[in-house]
Amino acid sequence: MKIIISGSLGNIGKPLTAQLVKSGHDVTVISSNTDRKDAIENLGAKAAIGSVSDADFLSKTLSGADALFAMTPPNMGGINIVKNTTDAGHAFAKAIQTANIKRVVMLSSIGADLPTGNGPIAGLYNIEKIYEKLDTSITFLRAGYFYFNFFNDIPMIKGAGIMGANFPASNRIPLVHPEDIAFAAAEELQKTQEGKNIRYIISDVKTPSDIVKTFGAAIEKPELPWIEFTDEQYFGGMTQAGVPEEMAGLYTEMGTGLRNETIAADFLNNDGNVQGKIKLEDFAKEFASKF
Repeated sequence: MKIIISGSLGNIGKPLTAQLVKSGHDVTVISSNTDRKDAIENLGAKAAIGSVSDADFLSKTLSGADALFAMTPPNMGGINIVKNTTDAGHAFAKAIQTANIKRVVMLSSIGADLPTGNGPIAGLYNIEKIYEKLDTSITFLRAGYFYFNFFNDIPMIKGAGIMGANFPASNRIPLVHPEDIAFAAAEELQKTQEGKNIRYIISDVKTPSDIVKTFGAAIEKPELPWIEFTDEQYFGGMTQAGVPEEMAGLYTEMGTGLRNETIAADFLNNDGNVQGKIKLEDFAKEFASKF
């Protein structure tokens, strides 16, 4: 198959590209970074350098392809983040239609069933709705809360001896490792499937209480506590750390959605199928290596 991968060689794109090349497919990787060209080609794939917001570039890149892994960048600028994400979705949709791609796997998220109250995930809700109108086979691959997000807590642990966010230690959080996403995406891209389908990819479901206990043991800080911040404290902490106000506001809203469990509700109440192989205890070793 001729398969196009967007998202460059990030935490998902690199293992996904390696898997598909190993399986004998003709793989092209889209990247906005010209410096990634050699690394892409070293994996045995072709590089297409351009912007995922450029529908003409996408249409040319997708021409003749059998399948597409559609991933919009997680941080579409410091302002108009949801709009920029949605605009990238429109560009992809136009290119998919123009190139007549028959199979699409879109990287989505838990909480993408919600139009609001989910922070930056609202952009993925919008893209799912855009793609639903396309006459092609699509799997919406809804991923959990990335394990790698916890790397952002390392300065807090080192500086204040705590972990925390604006949701409590008792809430259940569906978690995922990028390598599990890559494995699921590779499976879906190679499927012959009709219509529009939703697949959740979750590696583990844990509470923040579980998380601090597991990480604390891995970094030899067994008393590491989880602190629930107010929305104001959480927002203020991010902006003081240099996060743009719009982005901090969206992340605060996402934390509120995790606090009231609306973001996780569709998975927890209607699916609950944990398919990923990399559990929290496995990831804790990676976390400790970065600490």
